[in-house]
Amino acid sequence: MKNFALTGVAGYIAPRHLKAIKETGNNLIAALDPHDSVGILDQYFPDAAFFTEFERFDRHIEMLKRKQKDFKLDYLSICSPNNLHDAHIRFALRIGADAICEKPLVLNPWNLDALQSLEKEFNRKIYTVLQLRLHPSLIELKKNLLTKNQEQRTKNRVILKYITSRGLWYNFSWKGDNQKSGGIATNIGIHLFDLLIWLFGKVEGYELETVQQNKMGGTLQLARADVKWFMSIDKNDLPEEALKNKHSTFRSIQIDGNEIEFTEGFTDLHTEVYKEIIAGRGFGIDDSRPSIELVQKIRELAKYK
Repeated sequence: MKNFALTGVAGYIAPRHLKAIKETGNNLIAALDPHDSVGILDQYFPDAAFFTEFERFDRHIEMLKRKQKDFKLDYLSICSPNNLHDAHIRFALRIGADAICEKPLVLNPWNLDALQSLEKEFNRKIYTVLQLRLHPSLIELKKNLLTKNQEQRTKNRVILKYITSRGLWYNFSWKGDNQKSGGIATNIGIHLFDLLIWLFGKVEGYELETVQQNKMGGTLQLARADVKWFMSIDKNDLPEEALKNKHSTFRSIQIDGNEIEFTEGFTDLHTEVYKEIIAGRGFGIDDSRPSIELVQKIRELAKYK
C-alpha cells in the first residue's frame, strides 16, 4: 500500500484522484485546500488529515517522516490551480515523493527544464495526467491513422469542437484569471491539444481566428493533419441537439468527415492513469512538453489579436 497526499482536494477534479487512490488500494494520509468544503473525503478517506494552510500541511508531513522511521510519502497528487502546480511539484520532490500533477503540468514550457533537473537531483519522478491516451477507442484510432498515413502519405483533415458551458462563477474564480489558469486554450483545451499532437504528430504551424474571454478558435498544422479547432465555455455555442437533450457539454472530432466518438469513458480514466504510474509507466515531462509549448505560443499570439 502506497501513501498519498493531495493538494486542491476541494476542487472539481479532486474526486477522480481520490477515487483512483482508493481503487488502486492505496491510502491518503493528508489533504490540503484553502477552502474547507471537503466532505468528499468522507466517501474515500475520512481519516485523512486536512489542512487549509500549506505551512501546516508541510509541517504535518515532515513530522510524520521524523516520528515514524518507516514512514514514506510515496506520491503527492496535485489538483491545485494551474499557477501553483510548479511550486507543489517542487514540494513533492523535496519531501521525497513522486508528483502526480493534473494538466497542465506547468503554464510555461521553460519551467519544464528546471523540473527535469530537479527530478535528477532528488531521484524522483514527475507524472502528469494524460488520460485520453489510455482511452481504448483512441488507442485503436491512432493505430489505424498511422497505418493509413503510411499507406496513403496524405494529411488528414480534422475539425475539433469542444463546448463545455460554465456559469458566471467561472470568470470570478481562478479559472477566469488568465495569469492563474492560462486562459481557455490552456485550462480547457490542454488535454485536447495533447490528444491532437499524440494522434497526428508535431506542430508545424498555428493561427488564431477567434479570441475572446470565453471562447477561442483557430487552425493547427500538424505533421499528419490540418486541424480547425474551436473551444468555448459559452452555453450559446452549444448545438441545438445538445440543448434539446439538456447536455451542457459537446465534444466533436471529425477526421476526413467521419465523426470520432469518445464521449463515453472520457471522465473515468484516472484510475487507469494511476495504475500505469504505480507500475512505473506513467506519462512524464517529455510527454507533456509539446502541448504546453503550443498553448503558451497561442497565449502569446492572442495578445496581438
